[in-house]
Amino acid sequence: MRRSLLLLLTGILFLTACSKKSPPNNNNGNQGGTVITPPAPAGTVSTVAGTGLPGVVNAKGTAASFFDPTGLAVDGYDYVSVADQQNNVIRNISPFDVVSTLAGDGIDSLANGDGTAAAFRFPAGIAIDSKGNLYVADTGNDLIRLITSSGTVSTIAGGGPIGATNGTGAAASFSSPVGVAIDASGNIYVADAGNNLIREISPAGLVTTLAGSGAAGFANGTGTSASFNFPNGVAVDASGNVYVADLENRLIRKVTQAGVVSTFAGGPGGASIIFKAPAGIAVDASGNVYVADEGSNLISKITQAGVATTLAGSGAAGFSDALGTAASFNFPTGVAVDSKGNVYVADRGNNAIRLISSGQ
Repeated sequence: MRRSLLLLLTGILFLTACSKKSPPNNNNGNQGGTVITPPAPAGTVSTVAGTGLPGVVNAKGTAASFFDPTGLAVDGYDYVSVADQQNNVIRNISPFDVVSTLAGDGIDSLANGDGTAAAFRFPAGIAIDSKGNLYVADTGNDLIRLITSSGTVSTIAGGGPIGATNGTGAAASFSSPVGVAIDASGNIYVADAGNNLIREISPAGLVTTLAGSGAAGFANGTGTSASFNFPNGVAVDASGNVYVADLENRLIRKVTQAGVVSTFAGGPGGASIIFKAPAGIAVDASGNVYVADEGSNLISKITQAGVATTLAGSGAAGFSDALGTAASFNFPTGVAVDSKGNVYVADRGNNAIRLISSGQ
């Protein structure tokens, strides 16, 4: 009798234990045992994707490869799009660091179409709107291209011979457009490097000149009375101000919606900082400006109050993940910032995409 009672009690305890629910694992409801890695300390540089060697391999993280990644854009879901310049393709990196090809057949040519049926010629700049549409500065083709969220590629501006003609759609012309940005109203801004101009494309496709005389030089002023010298990157803030990485002038310029050009950083009247070749530029929701200086291998941050700091990079060319200035880059050309303040870098010389953590 005693033995029977003992066996009955043991069975009840076993069934009770089996019926208990597993505790939550703090992984958004997933029960696969995966643990979410907490964010790295602010300023920590890591490698998101890229082996360091040129290639065009789609894979996860550092098993993937790029060839001169130049421009970056990040959407609200933390998908990163990359203008992979020498591969003539546009790549995507998922939030889980999986790299895929969104558009482009890999041949330096010109074709509209779906996904890999399309073709680019050395695409450089890239921007994304709230609907997930991508805008690409197709530098070698002197065009501005559109990639819909479904991967269909078309040409939205440019089409004639190289030039600086204003007009609608294919009636307009560019010369080696490098940077591209889009504002909340759907206006597109282009760093038309070969023409030394900042161009604007309306949602209806009308191309106009926002600022620049067309001659290489340096002058602040309004509209065509101002001048640039190989403007490389553009970014736009929430108020519609356009920031320009004026590469050959080694300055960051600011252009208002009225076309008034001033020096934001790097020279008289701007934040005190020395650039060697500022190439990529991005602006966060608070108006902080981030600059990828390919000449000094540094990533800088400039507040609206004019305080400039080095966010990451030792200044020496290298490929090292570390904290802040202990890390190293090699010819960083593109930069983008997400909603949490994490900064992505197209580390061109290292054929890699790097991340500078905000600590969030």
